[in-house]
Amino acid sequence: MKAVILAAGEGLRMRPLTESTPKQLLRVHGKTLLEYVLETLPSDISEIVMVIGYKGEQIQKFLGNIWREKPVTYVWQEKKEGTARALSLCKDVLKDETLFMTVYADDIHGAAGVAACIARQQPCLLLSKVEDPRRFGVVEIDMEGRITGIVEKPDDPKSNFVSNGVLVLPADILNYATPLRDNGEEYISDRIAKMIADGHEFYTAHATFWHPIGYPEDLQKAEEILAKQIA
Repeated sequence: MKAVILAAGEGLRMRPLTESTPKQLLRVHGKTLLEYVLETLPSDISEIVMVIGYKGEQIQKFLGNIWREKPVTYVWQEKKEGTARALSLCKDVLKDETLFMTVYADDIHGAAGVAACIARQQPCLLLSKVEDPRRFGVVEIDMEGRITGIVEKPDDPKSNFVSNGVLVLPADILNYATPLRDNGEEYISDRIAKMIADGHEFYTAHATFWHPIGYPEDLQKAEEILAKQIA
């Protein structure tokens, strides 16, 4: 299974730290955020597909074409058109895949949760439970762990479970198209919602650890958490 790592964003909320460095190369406790992401990938992953854009040449130089014996392929997302469009740009690279993993390249995850997501060998989203889900993709699930609904950043969330940016997706999602949002972007969550409405099934796994990095102060919080874990 291939893993698509979404790393094209500008990290505007992380300014001024991202004025000269892509967010994925910011460091926490001696490692870049990108290294934390890659180190959680299960052994099942055969190839890494990096979607890069903003200061992407720095990521290419840092990572190279091989990471721990796994080949690395780069796909450029030149325009800010959203996560779903980023996946569509990978269509040729993923043409032989039935399922593929997608990971957002700027949060810190627990490896056990990521492994549980891929172990299902089905379309699956890794979930976390949060107090305020309004800035995430909010997920509703049934008693069997199937997703019944997903809405990106709702004003009135129907659940406290959110998609934390680790997903195993069916290749069919590359052929779906959903309307652009007002900001000109197309989101993965909208495509998943459309597929569910069409009868496709998506399952869930639950994260063992997740620390989202959205603002500069989140780096310091991560530093403190990781220092305690490693001590």
